[in-house]
Amino acid sequence: MIAVTAPAAAPGDMPTVRGRLTPNAPLATLVWFKSGGTAEWLFEPADAEDLSAFLGALDPAVPVMALGLGSNLIVRDGGVAGVVIRLGKPFAKVECPEPTILRCGGGASGILVSSTARDRGIAGLEFLRSIPGTVGGFVRMNGGAYGRETSDVLVECEVILRSGERRVLPATALGYTYRHSDLPDGAVVIAATFRGHPGEPAVIGAEMDRIAAEREASQPLRSKTGGSTFKNPDGHKAWALVDAAGCRGLTHGGAQVSEKHCNFLLNLGNATSGDIEALGEDVRSRVKAQSGVTLEWEIQRVGRSA
Repeated sequence: MIAVTAPAAAPGDMPTVRGRLTPNAPLATLVWFKSGGTAEWLFEPADAEDLSAFLGALDPAVPVMALGLGSNLIVRDGGVAGVVIRLGKPFAKVECPEPTILRCGGGASGILVSSTARDRGIAGLEFLRSIPGTVGGFVRMNGGAYGRETSDVLVECEVILRSGERRVLPATALGYTYRHSDLPDGAVVIAATFRGHPGEPAVIGAEMDRIAAEREASQPLRSKTGGSTFKNPDGHKAWALVDAAGCRGLTHGGAQVSEKHCNFLLNLGNATSGDIEALGEDVRSRVKAQSGVTLEWEIQRVGRSA
């Protein structure tokens, strides 16, 4: 059963906004797993100024979390305390101020960024085609695929800190490692600048098509899933460790380890987030027992258990 909690503050106690502020907002429809509880508050800001003013006026004790496309996220069944911030169309623009530079809003998808780069003859960003998320998410998590990472192409990002302060941070200030950055908790990435190199649109497009076809052939993209579940340990592939531990097709409640790519977990239709997370922990235990390797979650898990 999904727990629904009363908002931590009444509408009159929340800062005035120009965007949309919704109490007890269901999150399951906003994440790829299609499971999980509600947000005490869901804020969809009208623009950067709206977001900055809101965070500046919000009680510092109220937790804040940014939500992109929800592709790499388990929202626990008890819901998320505080405010979940979702960047919509005002933050999804992609511009090309210089021949090999793209300035992208934090809500822009990887597909939009890479397609714009292709159309402008900017090579080096093709891998973003395969990241099922938004600029804000893959800047924070150093998202990557096919041998490249966000840190390889990021020049700088603009963030709004939990205090409401707007700040531009160079890539060198983010402390990037594998699937990790040192961005402060509560900071929301509202824009990022990427640098590629000159290329032929036809060649760039062909590489993007190759990446898309490879993903379609090897990953369960048409299922309720959360993308890669575990980080690749040094010297190993997570999927191979999961497979060697006999976990391909393993189930827990309504959740299953994908038989197509066993570093993906699936919601077969009626799984709770508790089912999905418990299955992941079962896989971690079996891999540890079989190989001695402790898998680390790549999927973010947020909120309270039911």
